Amino acid sequence: MKMYVKFDFNALCKKVLDEKLKEHGLKYRLLNFGEVEFYEPITQEQHNLFKKNLKDYGIEIIESQKTALVQKIKDTIVELVFSENAVPVKASIYIAEKLNHSYGYLSNLFSEVAFTSIENFIILQKIEYAKELILNNKQSLTEIAHKLNYSSVAHLSTQFKNTTGITPSQFQKIITKRRKIRNAAVNSKMIYE
Repeated sequence: MKMYVKFDFNALCKKVLDEKLKEHGLKYRLLNFGEVEFYEPITQEQHNLFKKNLKDYGIEIIESQKTALVQKIKDTIVELVFSENAVPVKASIYIAEKLNHSYGYLSNLFSEVAFTSIENFIILQKIEYAKELILNNKQSLTEIAHKLNYSSVAHLSTQFKNTTGITPSQFQKIITKRRKIRNAAVNSKMIYE
C-alpha cells in the first residue's frame, strides 16, 4: 500500500521552530519568513545550543542580512509557485511588492549570493511542482501548464526538457511504467505468501 503526502514546508518549519524555542524557554514571537524576534537578549551559549538543535531538523540560523533576504526571496518564490490557486501576476512584481524592495535590487542580490538568477530558480521550482502534480496523476498537462502560468503545454514541455532532459509526457510514461512494475511485484508477492 502506498500513501501520497503533501508537505507545507513553511508550516512544518514554523512548528519545529516554535517547539524548539519553547523547549529552550526563550521569550519570542515568530514573524514572517522564518524571522524570530526575541523579547530578551539571548546568550551566545543559548544561541549555539539552539543552532545545534535546529540543525538536526535541517534548519539553519542565517547570520548575514544578505543571506536572510535571499532566503526570503526563495520562500516568496516557493509560496508563489506552490500556491493552490495560480496568482495572475508577474513574478517580478509579486516578489518586489511582497519584500518591499525594487526587483532590480533583489535580482542582483540573489545572483550575487545564490550564483543563479531568480528566473532560473523560479523555473526549477515550477518544474519540481510540475513533477509533483504529474506524480499525483490528477491533472492533465494542459491543467498543469495553466496552474503554473505557462502560456502553453509546449512552453512547459520545453522548460521541463531543458531542466530534466525529458519531456513531461516521457516523465508520465516512466512513472506509469514504474507503478505497473511495482504493482505487479506487490501482487505476485501476495500470491506467493
